[in-house]
Amino acid sequence: MAGHGTEEHPHGADRLCEAGDRVYSRAVRRGRVPRRDAEPVPCLLELALLHPDPDDMDWLVPTSPQEVMTRLLRGVYDEVSASQRRVGSAVAAFEWYAGLGQQPQAAGAEGTAIRVLDGPSRIQAALDAATEACTAEVLTVQPGGIRPEHELTEGLHRALALRGRGVRMRDLYTHVARHGQGLLNYLELMGDAVEARTLDEVIDRLILFDRTVAFIPANADRTMALELRHPGLVNYLVTVFERLWRLAIPLTAPLPDTGIEGISHREQSIATLLAEGHQDAVIAERLGISVRTCRAHIARLSETLGAASRTQLGVRIAQVGLDRTRVSSSESAVVSVPDVAGVPRVQGIPGQESPTGR
Repeated sequence: MAGHGTEEHPHGADRLCEAGDRVYSRAVRRGRVPRRDAEPVPCLLELALLHPDPDDMDWLVPTSPQEVMTRLLRGVYDEVSASQRRVGSAVAAFEWYAGLGQQPQAAGAEGTAIRVLDGPSRIQAALDAATEACTAEVLTVQPGGIRPEHELTEGLHRALALRGRGVRMRDLYTHVARHGQGLLNYLELMGDAVEARTLDEVIDRLILFDRTVAFIPANADRTMALELRHPGLVNYLVTVFERLWRLAIPLTAPLPDTGIEGISHREQSIATLLAEGHQDAVIAERLGISVRTCRAHIARLSETLGAASRTQLGVRIAQVGLDRTRVSSSESAVVSVPDVAGVPRVQGIPGQESPTGR
């Protein structure tokens, strides 16, 4: 059970070192401790007895003694047939944690409603546990563009295990994901166990199991995640998912026509975001495409609309109505091109004057 710092702390949660004992006991009594106090005892983080406070990452909050006791007894149950002598040690540890559990904890101490998962291994372990416990439904939002085949392959065994238990899965992607052969192969293999829909853009990554536990990123590079079990938070995320799902287009259905000759659905989405004032890099990220591809579409938009500059492109977008809110997935609107006369000028789109943005 020991990890980093094994030479200094060769032990598990059932036999803490003296320094670890002091820091963990203080954390239980006070509700949290500064991260610097735990630096001499990395065993507490490795054993998940302390973890980051979601409200302030410079502080660490303790896993409740009751949860530690449950974890200990579960491990002992699995090992008892191979090592009877560990039972006595576990009983002593149980009594020690039970004594700590009777001490009053500081108000606001974190329970299990929100848990910070620090590092890919912790995140994956929590996802695996939630997958194993899932019995009915998985809802996911997958931002970005085409899903890499290695990502789909890595998660295939978990998806097949869920399908084998009769779990239904619904996945939301961006429209760009339609062009990935790996995703199409995955959905064909999973059959009717998985239903996929797409939107112009989606929220950040979200995974929901049985509408009781949710996982979302906790930082930009996704090396940390939040495990949410608070019913209010989980219900809110379920509502967000369901509303996006109603707006999304089934993967088997074609994207709606823009009604303007020479302008694709993707170019319509880009035009709307351009009119909102977004730079090329932001547009590319939101739609799940590369900046280079985004600029190629902008160049085609400029050519189709007869715009010679970035500012003129903004005017043309407004004239043909591409600056309006994008069409919902349940509708297919035909946009007519109005007369140029009388159309008010709009502020130029941010960026370089070249229509391509290069």
